[in-house]
Amino acid sequence: MGLLDRCQDLFNTSDLYEVLGVAKEATDAEIRRSYYKVSLKVHPDRAPEDPLATEKFQVLGKLYAVLSDKEQRAVYDEQGVVDEESDVMSQDRCWEEYWRLLFPKITVQDILEFEKKYKGSDEERQDVIQLYVQHQGDMDVITASVLCCSQEDEPRLFDIIRNAIRTGEVADFPAFSQDSERKKKARKKRADKERQEAEEMQKEMGLGDPDDSLVMMLKQRQKSREQNFNSFLSDLEAKYSKKGGKPQKGGRGKK
Repeated sequence: MGLLDRCQDLFNTSDLYEVLGVAKEATDAEIRRSYYKVSLKVHPDRAPEDPLATEKFQVLGKLYAVLSDKEQRAVYDEQGVVDEESDVMSQDRCWEEYWRLLFPKITVQDILEFEKKYKGSDEERQDVIQLYVQHQGDMDVITASVLCCSQEDEPRLFDIIRNAIRTGEVADFPAFSQDSERKKKARKKRADKERQEAEEMQKEMGLGDPDDSLVMMLKQRQKSREQNFNSFLSDLEAKYSKKGGKPQKGGRGKK
């Protein structure tokens, strides 16, 4: 069975761009980011309850190999077909190794350094505005999705959005302008609970370093928001992944 047929069976569409949730005109960076997010959902280690996780993960690896190769992507865009015999579709490639080469693990220090540069940057502002439009002003979702966001950042995010509304850059969605005190208190209560659970987890594990506490907090936030796939760590690792040449071919065995 070819790649397009397998995509249809596993993801209910044979459109490679649709599988990743991006437009045909997406940049290489947007495709890479979306591939990371979708593949993380079905990574065998993160989706043990899905009997098709391994197969989905392998198919996504092949899909990305096609769209990240200029010649293969051009053929697919023009003709709607995939060259199943090409080197990038090698059946012997280990897609787990391929994935890890694309997305090396980040460290706590990476997170701290990224946070310093990100907060208050134009990139953060653009992300906030994009999330505001995407979720039509729902601050529950926006605050849960913005990178490096804590309860203390909420007033600053409000200011970013208010200024964009004031200048006519975005519309004034009712969900934002009518955000109630009850919802704000609920968000604060949720954040306080996450902080408390992280501190308790830190004590149970005998961790005393502030960086360890940060890791516990991030893990707890991710667990608490598992229904929202744009979780902090997933987005941060996708943004922070090293850019470089393509992984070498020839790894043996399937994952």
